[in-house]
Parts: sequence; structure tokens; C-alpha cells
Amino acid sequence: MSCNYADGLSSYENKGKLGLEEKFDTTEEVSRKVSQLAKWFSVSNHIVVHTGAGISTSAGIPDFRGPNGVWTLEKKGLKPDSNISFDDAIPTKTHMALLKLIEVGKVKYIVSQNIDGLHLRSGVPRTKMAELHGNMFTEKCSKCNRQFVRQTATTSVGQKCLDKWCPSLRQNGRPCRGRVHDTILDWEDNLPEKDLGMADFHSCIADLSICLGTTLQIVPSGKLPLYTKKQGGRVVICNLQPTKFDRKADLVIHTYVDEMMTELMQLLDLSLPEYDADKDPTKQKHDPVIEWTIDQKQVSTMRKLYEAKCCKSTKKRSRDTKSPKGEPIKREKNSQSDIRCDVIPKVEAKSTLYDSHLVEYSSNADSPLVQHNVFNDGNDTLNVSVKQESNSGITIPQLCVNV
Repeated sequence: MSCNYADGLSSYENKGKLGLEEKFDTTEEVSRKVSQLAKWFSVSNHIVVHTGAGISTSAGIPDFRGPNGVWTLEKKGLKPDSNISFDDAIPTKTHMALLKLIEVGKVKYIVSQNIDGLHLRSGVPRTKMAELHGNMFTEKCSKCNRQFVRQTATTSVGQKCLDKWCPSLRQNGRPCRGRVHDTILDWEDNLPEKDLGMADFHSCIADLSICLGTTLQIVPSGKLPLYTKKQGGRVVICNLQPTKFDRKADLVIHTYVDEMMTELMQLLDLSLPEYDADKDPTKQKHDPVIEWTIDQKQVSTMRKLYEAKCCKSTKKRSRDTKSPKGEPIKREKNSQSDIRCDVIPKVEAKSTLYDSHLVEYSSNADSPLVQHNVFNDGNDTLNVSVKQESNSGITIPQLCVNV
């Protein structure tokens, strides 16, 4: 089914580094590292977990950039042997461990790049999770912007209309009458504003960010853990392949994520729950419909916590705008406004190839957000696309500057 999802995306050449060699730590190394992670759990107050496709491979869903990933094999003209449907897949040990850690208050928030819906189906509540790239088991109304849980995985990709009426009611009790769309992002779609805002806030506030099953190649998703680091927190990475930020991490564990999480739960003296279909929101009769919308009050609360802790150091963080050279990254744009403090980062154009990269010119609540997307087109040309969003709807066209 992940193959069908990948096939539904628009054509895009720059899919990142594919098929990198996997590395395995020895059993002794894994035990030592997991023991250290358990100690950090006991002294951390705000733990955030960032999850990628690698946590779902044991459920039968192929990843994308691994040795047998969808895009790795696609480059060779092949398809994965294992390709279970999203409807038939069930949450893994990692998904269930994260649910338990959420329930006992050890983990405060999950930031997921996955579209398979397994976090939702494990029982993680919406208040504890941001889904940056969408969810196969949710749909969104284009009129009221509310999201709802589906009983089956959507078959469309790219936020297309599903030819269904919105099930919600307006304040006067009348039907919304909007049309619902899938929530799955295409390559250059804007990330969902509230999800990205919550992910940003929690990443900055966190004193420990844990990255599971992701190579961190996608921006801005992959850079969120670095916000924790820049605010004085720790970053831990568990992935078989090397990631972009291994050298910046405080701890890197090369092992299967299910095995690591199982050992961690034992050290924390926590039971590992099993998946229960009776508690799976997608298996329930939706009467009334289950809503999956992030509450604006929750966003406002996190914004205040973020501003109280992080605004004094935002200037330093905002100016870190360079991406590593020579590493192709998928470009994703951010449409959210008023997320960061009133700081303008400095951007310097140099005669070198730039990766796909997002630079934000943030503003106060009364000013528009200006976005600069800097990326390499393969012809030694620095393309700077400038997009300004405001109440007047003014858009500045793309600029192309040769360097």
C-alpha cells in the first residue's frame, strides 16, 4: 500500500540519499546505550519523540530510503516484496510502547512524518501528536478546516476532494456543507499549520528529543530535533542507516527500533501493551463522527510556553539557515505565520550548490510571513522563490538568481 501512496505522488527527482548501508551495534553496545537513554528519561521533564517510516517496517509497511525501501527499489525499476495494505497493518511494539509512555506522562508529544495512521490506531490522542505529512485515516473539510477519523484508508493522495460532505454542524446547528479532502501531502504542499506549530513549540521546549526510524532528510521536519539541541537539550537517534545529524546527536543507537524500545520499557519498569482493535478509533462505529482537529486553545497554550522559554535565544536559532552541502532533500514549504519571535534571519548567497532548504522571515501577529525556499536545480543556479502571504493575498513571483 505504501507503493500505491508513492505512485500517487507527483513526479519529483530529488528524493534524498537512497539505499545507504545499514549499521548494527553489538548487543553490548545497544544495552549500554539504552541504559544511558533510560537514565536520561528519569531526569528529563519534556520528552518529544520524532518518528519516521522505520518504525512501521515490522508492521509490513516498507520504508522509502532503506536498502529495500520503495524509492530505493524504484530507482532500480523494482517493487518491494512486502506491501501490506494500510487497513490490514497493525501498530508495532514501538507504537504501543510510545502509547504507554504517553499515558504515564514520560513522553509529552510525538512528531510523526508517517502517513500510515498507526499512531492514531494505537490509541495516541490528537492532543499528544503532530502529523506533519498527513494521515491515511483522516480527512479534512475545506470549509471549516475540521478533521475527522476515517474507518478505511483513503485511496487518494495530494489533498484531493473525496466527494463527501463535511459531517460537522455550524454554530446555528445547520450542516457545514463543505467538502472533505484527504490529508496526505504531495511533495511541495504546505505543511499543516497547527501541526507544524505544535511540533516546533514542543521541539524547542523539549529537554530530550528522540528520533526513531528516520534519516532526518526531509525539511523542515528533519530539523526539528535540532531545536531541542540549540535550547540546551539532548538529542538521541535510533536508526539503522546514518542520518544527517548523527554528529550533532548526544547518542546514536544502531539497532532495530522495536528491540530498542522493548529493552527501554524493561529498564523503565513499564509493561508493553498489545494492540487492541476494540480501542482502535478506525474500528469504531463513527456515530457521532470522531473528530481529529487540533484545538486552537492548545496551540495558544504551547505558544506561551514556547515564548517564555525560547524567545531570548530565537535570534541565534533563526540565523542557522545553512543546510549541509551536497545532500539532496525533499522541499516542503511552511505556510504558518506568527510561529517564531520577531527576528529576521540573515541569508547569504554563495557560489555553491544549495540543498532544498527553508528560510523563514518571521513576524508579529499583524505582519505577513515571508518564505524563502532555497534549492539547487542541478544547473549551478541558486533559485530563490519568495512567497508572501497576507490578508490582502499579495504574492511575490519567483526570482531566479545566477551565482
